[in-house]
Amino acid sequence: MRIKNTDIMRFKILAVVAVMAMVSGVGKAQETYTRNDTIYNPKIVFTGSPNRYEIAGIRVEGVDNYEDNIIIGYSGLVIGQRIDIPGDDLKSAAKRFWRQGLFSKVQIAVEKICGEKAWLVFQLRQQPRVSQVNYNGVKSGEKKDLQERLGLTPGNQMTPNIANRIKQIVEQYFAGKGFEKATCNVRQTEDLSKKNEVIVDIDVDKHEKIKVHRIYIEGNEVLSDRAIKRTMKKTNEKRDLLKIFSQKKFVRSDFNDDKQRIIDKYNEKGYRDARIVADSVVNYDDKNVDVYLTIEEGKRYYISDVTWVGNTVYPSSVLDNVLGISKGDVYNQKLLNKRTTEDDDAVANLYLNNGYLFYQLVPVESKIEGDSIALEMRMFEGKQARINKVVINGNDRLYEKVVRRELRVRPGDLFSKQDLIRSAREIAQTGHFDPEKMDIRPEPNEENGTVDIILGLESKANDQIEFSAGWGQTGILGKLSLKFTNFSIKNLFHPSKFKGIIPQGEGQTFTISAQTNAKYYQAYSLSFLDPWFGGKRPNSLSISAFYSRQTGINSSYYNRQYQNMINSGYYYGGYPYYGTSSVYGSRYGYDNSYYENAYDPNKYLQMAGVTVGFGKRLKWPDDYFTFMADVSYQWYSLKNWEYLYYMNNGVSNSIVFGVTLSRNSIDNPLYTRKGSSFSLSFHATPPASLFGKKDWEKLSKTNTDAAKKELYRWIEYWKLKFQARTYTPLTDPDGRWTLVLMTRADIGLLGSWNRHLKSPFETFYVGGDGMSGSYTYATETIALRGYENGAFTPYGYDGYAYNRYVMELHFPLMLSTSATIYPLVFIEGGNAWTSVSKFNPFDIKRSAGAGVRIFLPMIGMMGIDWGYGFDTVFGKKGGSNFHFVLGQEF
Repeated sequence: MRIKNTDIMRFKILAVVAVMAMVSGVGKAQETYTRNDTIYNPKIVFTGSPNRYEIAGIRVEGVDNYEDNIIIGYSGLVIGQRIDIPGDDLKSAAKRFWRQGLFSKVQIAVEKICGEKAWLVFQLRQQPRVSQVNYNGVKSGEKKDLQERLGLTPGNQMTPNIANRIKQIVEQYFAGKGFEKATCNVRQTEDLSKKNEVIVDIDVDKHEKIKVHRIYIEGNEVLSDRAIKRTMKKTNEKRDLLKIFSQKKFVRSDFNDDKQRIIDKYNEKGYRDARIVADSVVNYDDKNVDVYLTIEEGKRYYISDVTWVGNTVYPSSVLDNVLGISKGDVYNQKLLNKRTTEDDDAVANLYLNNGYLFYQLVPVESKIEGDSIALEMRMFEGKQARINKVVINGNDRLYEKVVRRELRVRPGDLFSKQDLIRSAREIAQTGHFDPEKMDIRPEPNEENGTVDIILGLESKANDQIEFSAGWGQTGILGKLSLKFTNFSIKNLFHPSKFKGIIPQGEGQTFTISAQTNAKYYQAYSLSFLDPWFGGKRPNSLSISAFYSRQTGINSSYYNRQYQNMINSGYYYGGYPYYGTSSVYGSRYGYDNSYYENAYDPNKYLQMAGVTVGFGKRLKWPDDYFTFMADVSYQWYSLKNWEYLYYMNNGVSNSIVFGVTLSRNSIDNPLYTRKGSSFSLSFHATPPASLFGKKDWEKLSKTNTDAAKKELYRWIEYWKLKFQARTYTPLTDPDGRWTLVLMTRADIGLLGSWNRHLKSPFETFYVGGDGMSGSYTYATETIALRGYENGAFTPYGYDGYAYNRYVMELHFPLMLSTSATIYPLVFIEGGNAWTSVSKFNPFDIKRSAGAGVRIFLPMIGMMGIDWGYGFDTVFGKKGGSNFHFVLGQEF
């Protein structure tokens, strides 16, 4: 039988269609017809040999959001290319489309054939997009966490892989929160209002939170059950009272970490071969599981010898001393790791602080005999690395020279890990960058023996504006304070260099403050600090000045107020009732005429002063020490000022010379994790009375204004203060959520050169929140929580000595550029005395309480504490007191 060529052609076309059906799926059947030697919608079958065609055209259907040329590019096919139909070229093109993950339907069809040319059509359907996401069965906080983890938002494409990923992430998230049996179902519903979009419902059934009922341990002899359970930090029995604040939920990942902690504990005690041979978690009931562990402890190993190989910089004897591990010691793998890499004085830091950045040390168990292990410390010292360049990224506040002057790492210097860490601390101390987001790292280049230092910084607002108002005995008291921490005084008269409305960039501090109650009270202050005076060395210059005027209250003001309360019937049981009643016209029962009576121009206290200080960073005993010297002049003018015990009328002057030695090594000024700060200061006036011929004893015993004026014309005193703080991390100091123990000790003494010339100013006002206000006249306020303000130094008992001891626990809740928040609990003790001779550092009044601190960049530090005073002071028990805190104490 003779077969025509046209029949053979049609047979091959049918074969191609069959191949395409296997590769791309079966599309809608279309009628095949021929016109002018062109076959439209040819039926292609698999049988027979493929024919080779030239692609004459490609058309795309079903995709409206993409350009045709982009879709054609995905396929890998081009017009003019010769392919086999059916054949591998079309199969590969279909696979390429599927790999894009963008399409739910892929079909490649032959639209028409003419001779040896073929026209193709890509019939595609896009994956649906998300129009709405609903979270069902979760709390608002959990929803927020899941949104951050999934990143699923309207407009995203939805594929089966994405649905599986959602299910996996959600179930892992809740398993980590103790919901071990949590399940997630992802439902997709077509959104009828939007073409090719779906509503995604994420349905979560958390079930009950799973807790640990009991932990059963077998095979342990060296470590007791209690010791092993203590080693497990996250997997704890729910009834373990010794771990009442520890996690009780069962989390699989935490359990795996705890198993490693058990092995590390055995290794620490020399049991090198210890292992957990079996573990299982069994349901106790719907809410609890039992945990079973079987341990094989092995034997205890000891070190038989330690030898060093490859060391040339330091002799083996020096390395032995640094390592601190000797022959006969227990083989403690944890201690070995700490002494070789982790500790500040580890072997690694001995090299890294001397430029050997490419140094490597590998401890090898070279010989094991019985229970003895010989260690061979194989070392590659490499060459010393020098710093090639220091790159600063993210600084948009300071001139770059201001940042670079704080660095201990400079181009051309030998690399030092210690200097790199210190540079990070110094940058954090400036307060202009977020210490929680600093990314400071070395990028070594071993080929040329150099290293680049990359400083990734994130600027933060550090200027502060304080606007506050309060109610005093003479009405509203307002305060406005502006603190610019990045001031540039040299640009003050060059507006073109301003950043914003003020000259900035030099890291200087300029503060201006005003507080007023109209004619009753006014206070103004101005200060300037340049931490690098001259710009070449870290020598500081500070200048400050202040003026204040306080007017007394006329006695008729109190008399009329008292009589008004009597007449109005608002006086019960011997105490005035301060209610809100129209009888008074105001809260305290006085009207406008009483305000006029309140002002008494014949009673006032005026103070003014100026201080100039110069500081220097020391290099001995170490470069954390600073020395400050200052001189100040203060002027006091009093008239009928009955609120001071020693002096009511006259003018007093003082010239004070002071020196301060301090050391500060804290790592972060806002939330400190480690370090300490100490300060010892001595301020004194010249002892002029020792050289005069006046009868000071007689003047001190003469109770007249003339005698007081002569006695206190020039104020004399000496003032000694010691302040100390230490910060000890109780959890990982390099972690974000570090629990910190802060301890504090303060002592202050105010003495005189002449026993008859006791200073009426610069005394200590002790008790309460420690915030200075308009009613603490020429005194230094000292906080002592749990007691009322000034409880230890009431009128007539001025404080000339005090002490204060504090222990606080801090835990961070938020550490971000916008806010720093941490709660605290404290125990505190302190006292005050009316003379230095009565000072007793062991006589303290106790208190305890809790509080919170909040730092906002534009406002500064603020907080609230509740304290309970346990002891009685001047006949009154401290009791329960709330204290408000504004500003950061030393």
